[in-house]
Amino acid sequence: MKKSFYLMTLFTFISYSIGAQSVLGKWNSIDPDTGTKESVIEVYKTGDKIFGKIIEILKPEDKDKTCIECTGKDKDQPIEGLVIVRGLSKDGDEWTDGKILDPKNGKFYKCYLTLENNDKLKLRGYIGFSLIGRTEYWYRVKSNE
Repeated sequence: MKKSFYLMTLFTFISYSIGAQSVLGKWNSIDPDTGTKESVIEVYKTGDKIFGKIIEILKPEDKDKTCIECTGKDKDQPIEGLVIVRGLSKDGDEWTDGKILDPKNGKFYKCYLTLENNDKLKLRGYIGFSLIGRTEYWYRVKSNE
């Protein structure tokens, strides 16, 4: 009886831990030059793909900016509300084979996401091979923020 209880408790704890570790949710992006929070990005799943949308720009002076350099349907759209992470697929511990839009220059880059820990997300945007690119870290928005 004791063994069953301990196994059940262990299974519940492991299930909770695995479920809690997800790229889904709200993340703070950080300005690489100043180290300050730039925006809140909501990472969500549609079908079996991952997407990310800027749901809030944190600097008041940037709130009304549009994607001037973007092309296609994103041209001149408000940056707040823009889907910037598109079509990533699960591959082991990573989400890959998608792209990310940099609203500052309107360019798309290949990208992948990896959960460093439950509150830290590694995003790598690159051209061609992942060696030529830039890594950013996003931090999970806490419920009291």
